[in-house]
Amino acid sequence: MLIGLASQSAILIVEFAKTRREAILGIEAAALEAVKLRFRAVMMTALSFILGVMPLLFASGAGAARCVAVGPVVVWGMVSATFIRLLFVPVLCVVFQRISERFSKTAA
Repeated sequence: MLIGLASQSAILIVEFAKTRREAILGIEAAALEAVKLRFRAVMMTALSFILGVMPLLFASGAGAARCVAVGPVVVWGMVSATFIRLLFVPVLCVVFQRISERFSKTAA
């Protein structure tokens, strides 16, 4: 589920950047606008997921050892995925878009 949430938001950021790029914006401006447009949705998804798995961190009773062992991994995995999504996805989008445009112009 963690991988699905992270990849879904990253795909939406790239799709928004692609749409903005087709609207004759610069590569960097399109990526920055896509992150600005998707920031609220990404943070709401991440925070709701993190708050939803918080009981795993504070479990007690029967089976608590299993929950406490999984809890920190899931919480910190989502925190790190959120930062990677907001910081690295736009940068990689710009890099790959530049490479794509450079090779498409040389091939044409």
